[in-house]
Amino acid sequence: MAQNATKIALITGSSRGLGRNTALALANKGVDVIVTYRSSEAEAKNVVSTIGEIGGKAVALQLDTSNTKTFDDFVVQIKQSLQDTWQTEQFDFLVNNAGIGVYAPFAETTEEEFDRLMNIHVKGVFFLTQKLLPLIKDGGRIVNLSSGLARFALPGYAAYGAMKGAIEVLTRYLAKELGQRQIAVNVVAPGAIETDFAEGAVRDNPEINNFIASQTALGRVGLPDDIGGAIASLLSEDNRWVNAQRIEVSGGMFL
Repeated sequence: MAQNATKIALITGSSRGLGRNTALALANKGVDVIVTYRSSEAEAKNVVSTIGEIGGKAVALQLDTSNTKTFDDFVVQIKQSLQDTWQTEQFDFLVNNAGIGVYAPFAETTEEEFDRLMNIHVKGVFFLTQKLLPLIKDGGRIVNLSSGLARFALPGYAAYGAMKGAIEVLTRYLAKELGQRQIAVNVVAPGAIETDFAEGAVRDNPEINNFIASQTALGRVGLPDDIGGAIASLLSEDNRWVNAQRIEVSGGMFL
C-alpha cells in the first residue's frame, strides 16, 4: 500500500460554521479533508470545491452524529473514500466538531432536548471516535470541541454546558488510553462566536453581542476565523507535544 505523504483530516459538521472554517484553515496548510454534513449537501460540496481551488483534495459524506446505528455504514464509506481519493487506508486527524445549541432554562429543559444534546455531543462523539480508531494513524491527533460554557455559567445552557463538561473529561481519558499509539487528544473550547449557531443569537442580536464584547478582554465577539486557525495550529507539528489539554479560544471571556 502506497504511503500518502499528505495529511488527511476528518471534520464532523464541516459544511458550515466553525467546521467549515476549520476545513478551509487546514486546507490552507496543505491538509486534505473529509467533510461531513447532516443535511446540507450543497454547502458541503461547496466546501469541497473551495478546497479544490486551494489546491487540496476533499470529499463530502453524509453523517448524522446523533444516530450511532449509522456509524458502521459510515466507516465503510470512509474506507472507500480513503482508497478511491488517496489510495490509503487511514487518516491523520479527527475533529469532533458537529453540534447543535439548545437554549432552555434548567427548569424548562425537556427530556427530549436533553437526549438530543446527549446523542450528538456525548454519545455520538464517544462511539464515532471508537468506530474510527482503527482508521486513525498511529501518531495522529484528535480534537474535540467544547465550549466556554463548560467553564462559566450562563442561564439557559445547563444541559449544553454539562455535555461539554463530559467531553472535556472524555478527552483526558482518550489521551491516556491512546497514548500507547502516540495519538494526542485535546479539546478546544470556543467562546461566543458570530455564526448561525443557536439561531445566530450572538451574530444577530446586538444586545447579546455588545454584552459579550464588554465581558471579553480583547473587546469583541469571536469570529469563525478565530477558531479554525487555532484548531489548524493545534494540529500542526509545532504542537505535537500538547496533549490532554483544554484550550479555550475566547479572547478572554469572563476572566
